[in-house]
Parts: sequence; structure tokens; C-alpha cells
Amino acid sequence: LEIIIADVKMLMESIKKRAEEHKFTLMVGRSHGIHGEPITFGLTLAVWYDEMARHLENLEQTMEVIAVGQISGAMGNFAHAPLELEEYAMAELGLKPEPCSNQVVHRDRYARLATALATMASSIEKFAVQVRHLQRTEVYEAEEFFAKGQKGSSAMPHKRNPILTENITGLARMIRGYAVPAMENVALWHERDISHSSTERFWLPDAFITTNFMMHRMNNVIANLTVMPENMMKNLNLTGGLVFSQRVLLELPKAGVSREDAYKIVQRNAMKVWEEIKEGKPTIDENGESLYLGHLLADEELRAKLSEEQIRDCFNYDYYTKNVDAIFKRVFK
Repeated sequence: LEIIIADVKMLMESIKKRAEEHKFTLMVGRSHGIHGEPITFGLTLAVWYDEMARHLENLEQTMEVIAVGQISGAMGNFAHAPLELEEYAMAELGLKPEPCSNQVVHRDRYARLATALATMASSIEKFAVQVRHLQRTEVYEAEEFFAKGQKGSSAMPHKRNPILTENITGLARMIRGYAVPAMENVALWHERDISHSSTERFWLPDAFITTNFMMHRMNNVIANLTVMPENMMKNLNLTGGLVFSQRVLLELPKAGVSREDAYKIVQRNAMKVWEEIKEGKPTIDENGESLYLGHLLADEELRAKLSEEQIRDCFNYDYYTKNVDAIFKRVFK
């Protein structure tokens, strides 16, 4: 477990380094897979760092839970050996005595370990899946490092597949799978049976080895990840300015428009843009302005409440990055 904790710290350092590098690298935020609002890639990485910090705390607490032992006899009653022997032996091993045991250390402790590794593996998979999405051809905002001469596909020479993060996704499934037998091992008969023994010969070594490998592979992905800011900006503009809709929506009530009416005004112009995108129309007009801005400026009801300057100001990227420094101070303490 000490090795895994060191792995977590290693990965956190790599994430932090890349987060600082891309603190203000603009990209589109997505919910349900659909473009939402501008964010930065640094913020995405800050989320990952903060999530790993929780796992680090959980693993350190788990170390306290799992680092116990016992020499309390066949039934845990110390009938044939004094408590002092157990206390002395545990001190020599750097462990704490199980306060009240039976024939074995209670398996809820081991279940805690398995679930701690499983939940962390789920987070690592979350990061890997996002990298896989960003590497998709139609997104192509980031990709795993691809070395000269490396092969992506044995059949299609042009391909650059995200094989490392796909591998990590599979490994995470295995690590989560080990949590089930660990939890089922808690319910031993009376003072002990050996139904737990056979499973632990598999899941204990495999969980540690697989987690260690997965962490180093994810660290390699993050440290060497190729990030494409130009493509991020290109994708941010794919929807012709629709990513600024909420800003317009929030400005209208300040001008005396009800929230419901403001939503109707903003949405009807957004729907015009979606229709034009469906028809293959360029999202930037001949004057270099986004389709959505054009529709908003032409909306008489909207213009009666907001000036051209106020509408144009809603399309300012700086509005969406104004709190990045403050967020980083909260995360990277």
C-alpha cells in the first residue's frame, strides 16, 4: 500500500504540472457530450488533481485501518498466550494489535482496502476515458504521445489509436472486480472459516500489482500527453457562438425581462443556429462574426433591452476564465 500511495503522489505531480501549463488553454466544456460553455484544459486537470487528493487521503486512512495484526489464539480469547506477546510482536512489525479479534484479522479491513483501490481505479478510468474522447478524430484536442515508427493499427497504417488509455480502462474493470470477493469475505462463519483464503490468494497480490502498473501507465499518459490548443479553439467555435447563450440569458433579467421570456428570446435564436449548422452553413459569417451573434443583433425584442455593446460583451472569453486563478489556489494548496 505504501507503494500505491507513492504512485498517487507521483501522478498528482504530473497532473499539477500539466494543469499549470494549460491553466488558460481555452476549450469547450461538455455535458451529455454536447457543447456547454468555455472552460480551460487546466480546469479539467485541476478536477483530476482534486479527485486524486481525495483518494490519497482515503488510502492513507486505509493504511491505518489495515495495518493491524493479531496473536490472540484460535478463538481470540488469549487463553494460551498473553496480550503482551501480541503487543510486543505487533510493535516489532510496525503494526497495531487488533483490539478484539477471533482467529483472524477481521475482513472488513481488507474490504476497505479493496474498495479504496476500486474507487481510485474508477477515477483513473474516468481520466482515461476523457483522453480517449479527446483523441477521437472528430474531436482531436489531445492524444497519447505517438512515437516515430509506432504502429496504430496492423491493418490501417494511418491510425493513431489510444491504446494506453484503452488498456487502463480494462485494468480498472479488473481492480473493481476484486472488491466483490473482498466484501463477501467479511461474512465468515462464527470465529472463522477459510472461504476467504482462496480468494485472497488471487485478489490481494493482483490488485496491488495491477494498480501499480495502471498508475504508472496513467502517469506516462499525462506526462507525455500531446495537447492541441488550436483544435480546442476550433471546436469551441463549432456551434457558432452558442456557448455564450447562458451569458445572454443572465443579462436580460438585469434589463427587466422575466427569466421565462429571456429564455424564449435566447433559445429561439439558438435554434436558428442549430438549423443552419444542420444545413452545413459555416458558423462564422463573411464578416468574421458568429452566426449566433448575428441573430441576436438582428432580434428587435432583444435589442430593445440590450445594446449592441452589451450583446457583444457577452461573447468575451475572459468572462469564463476570470476565476481560474482563485480555483487553482483552492485546489493546489
